Amino acid sequence: MPRNDASTISGQGENSDARVPVARRVAAFMNQKGGVGKTTTVVNLAAGIAEQGRSVLVVDLDPQAHATLHLGVEPDALEQSVYDVLLDPERCESTLVQARERLWLLPSIVDLAAVETEIASAPDRQQRLVRALGLVAGRFDFIFLDCPPSLGLLTLNGLAAAREVVVPMQAHFLALQGVGKLFETVRLVGQSVNPGLRVAGVVLCMHDDNTRHTKEVVADLEGFFEGSRGDDAPWSDAKLYKPPVRRNIKVAESPSFGQTIFEYARWCAGANDYKQLAQEFIREADAEAAPEAKAQPATPSAPEAAPPAPEPTGDDPASPEIVVRDGAGASVGSGRLSA
Repeated sequence: MPRNDASTISGQGENSDARVPVARRVAAFMNQKGGVGKTTTVVNLAAGIAEQGRSVLVVDLDPQAHATLHLGVEPDALEQSVYDVLLDPERCESTLVQARERLWLLPSIVDLAAVETEIASAPDRQQRLVRALGLVAGRFDFIFLDCPPSLGLLTLNGLAAAREVVVPMQAHFLALQGVGKLFETVRLVGQSVNPGLRVAGVVLCMHDDNTRHTKEVVADLEGFFEGSRGDDAPWSDAKLYKPPVRRNIKVAESPSFGQTIFEYARWCAGANDYKQLAQEFIREADAEAAPEAKAQPATPSAPEAAPPAPEPTGDDPASPEIVVRDGAGASVGSGRLSA
C-alpha cells in the first residue's frame, strides 16, 4: 500500500549534512518521448542520494503526477501542489511535503495541465518556478525537476530554473533522433531563457546489454559526446552516466506500491544500479564544490554578460550527426541535431 505518513514542512530547514561541502545541483530530467524511465529515475536517484545523507527536493512538473504517486503521496489528498506554486510562487515553502527522511517533494496534481493556460499571458510566465525555488533552494543539496514529455510552459519553467539537463533514455535507434532534437531544444532555450543551461549527460534505462543493437547505440552515443569536447554547445561536457539501469521487473513494480526501489527490493539489480548512479552524482557535486570552497573572493565582482550564442545551422560543427552502424560498419540510420 502507498505510504500515508508524508508531512508538510514548516519553518526553516537545513542541509542534512553540513559537514560536507557540496555544490547545489538543480537538474531537469526530461525526454520528449514518454515511457523511457524518466520519472522512475528521478525518484530512485533522489532516494539513493537521500540515503547517502544529502537533502533532495523532487519537483513534479508532470500533470500525470507519477513522481508524486511513486513516493506514496496521494494527489487527491493534497491541499496545495505545484499548481498553486506556479500561480503564486510565495506559496512554495508551505507546499513542500516531506516524503522520506532527507527527501522532499513539491507534488503535482492532474489539474496542473490547466496552469499553462492560466499563466500564458503573464510577463513572468517562464520564471515562476525560478522565483519559487529561490525561496527554498538553500536548504537542499540537490533539486530534481521531473519535466513532462512535451515542450510547454511547464517544461520551460523547469529549464529556466535548472542548471543542467539529464536525459533518461533507452538505447534504441529511434531514441537517438529524439535526443538530438532535445539537445537542440536545450540550446535554443539557453539562448532565450537560461544562458547557463547545460546538458549533464544521459542515463540509460531499461537496459539490455546482450543485444548487438544496444551496444552499437551505446558506442555511437559515447562517440558523439567525445566528438563534442571543446565545442561551445551546451552538451560539450556531457557524458553517458554509468552504470546503465538494467531492465528489472522490481523497478517497474515499485511505483504501484508507492515505494522507492530501495524500499521495495533493495537487493535487486535495479537498486544497485541506482545506488551507484547516486554515488556518481554526489561525487560530481563534491568535485564541483571543492574548487569553489578554496577560491572565494572577498569582494565578488559582477559577472560579465555572456556573448550571444551563434545561430545553429545544419553545418554547425557543434551539431554533429549521430550515426548508428551495424557490426560490419555499414550505416543503419542517423540522427542530426538541427534547429
